[in-house]
Amino acid sequence: MPPKKKTKKTTKKSPEKSENDLETKYRRSMLDIAVLQDRIALQCESVRKIQSDRIDLSTRMRDMEQKLQHERQDHRDVNSALSRQFKTMQTELTNKVKRLEKEVSQLNEELALCQEELRKEKREREKMEQDNDATISDLLHKLDNMETHYEKVLHDTLDSLSSQLSVARQRWEDNSTALHQNYKGLLSEFGLNALDI
Repeated sequence: MPPKKKTKKTTKKSPEKSENDLETKYRRSMLDIAVLQDRIALQCESVRKIQSDRIDLSTRMRDMEQKLQHERQDHRDVNSALSRQFKTMQTELTNKVKRLEKEVSQLNEELALCQEELRKEKREREKMEQDNDATISDLLHKLDNMETHYEKVLHDTLDSLSSQLSVARQRWEDNSTALHQNYKGLLSEFGLNALDI
């Protein structure tokens, strides 16, 4: 009778679950990066528009100043009001540009952090894959060793069974020959020939 195989229960973390978690994190990071890039693009567009507006306003102001130079005598009040308005707008625009530049800087920092986190997650995933490959390789090696061991045990058992059968056969043949001789002797005592029967 061949030996019974021992079954071994092992608890193992599901590689699919951990892979799904990493994939979810990866997707979330990619979405965050896309959102940040969109925000940066919008902010850059806004800055460009504001700078264009600023240039336009500067051009308009120069034109007005030229007109005001011709009509300075009659229009001093208008000129000073426009100058105040221009200064206010310039200050507001300068403050807005500074604020937007600060936001762009913060968004760039966040983008750098997200990219670093993504690289870290990629490294962790690669390490996990290497660990899994090593575990699989080790298990395959153990399986090969078990197969070789069980094959050897099976061959030894079959060889032992074969030799036992050979010994039993020889004993049966010897017993059969002895019995045959006894019956032959008994028949000849009674005057009977064993070949005739």
